[in-house]
Amino acid sequence: MGIQRELVRQGNWLFRWRGLLPLVFLVPLAIGVATMHWPWGSYVLHEVWEFVALGVSVLGLLVRVITVGHTPARTSGRNTRCQVAEELNTTGVYSVVRHPLYLGNFIIGLGVALVPAEAWLAALYGLAFWLYYERIMAAEESYLKEKFGDAFDAWVARTPAFVPRLRNWTRPALPFSLRNALRREYTAATLIVLCHTAIEVAEHLVIEHEFKLELVWMLMLGIALTGYVVLRTLKRHTHLLHVEGR
Repeated sequence: MGIQRELVRQGNWLFRWRGLLPLVFLVPLAIGVATMHWPWGSYVLHEVWEFVALGVSVLGLLVRVITVGHTPARTSGRNTRCQVAEELNTTGVYSVVRHPLYLGNFIIGLGVALVPAEAWLAALYGLAFWLYYERIMAAEESYLKEKFGDAFDAWVARTPAFVPRLRNWTRPALPFSLRNALRREYTAATLIVLCHTAIEVAEHLVIEHEFKLELVWMLMLGIALTGYVVLRTLKRHTHLLHVEGR
């Protein structure tokens, strides 16, 4: 029990800073980018790999969108000061995995870590994510156990923590809300495009020693930034994205 309590204590601290501490990974990412080269000397192969990696990040965003699109208010939030859960989510994505938002985060970050095509970088990312989020998940589950008791135990018994068990799928209790998903995930979508575009620019600087940004990346960046400004304005100054009970 002593080790478990320590994990929970560390997790509660990490939970408060979970939006900032992952930025430490920018250091090994920068090293990976600084040593980039075209895989097997092929620029075309690199371009294909780059969009495969982007697709991985988009898959992670999709996991998050599906999750938040079905969840009620004051659960699965971005709160950092303390744990919040007015009810226990056990349907939809939460019926196949207990921490779908963190799973989505992992996949998003993995897509970014894959771009330099360095095995050590992807391995380091996986290890760092495990050590970091294992403690946060332990803290969250300690809170849920205390609040929901037997219902939490029953959910844990049938639902894996991080690797989805798709055969467990249960229809979501609430219908999907696109407005809620847009309100909560537009920042993540923009960050995905910004990160991949930044690496695209950096790789040309490193390998070709020139600034280059292809049209497709310019278009994606323009769409992402325009969408961010529009959705942020709607969120802050209107009620168009507000959904009662979400």
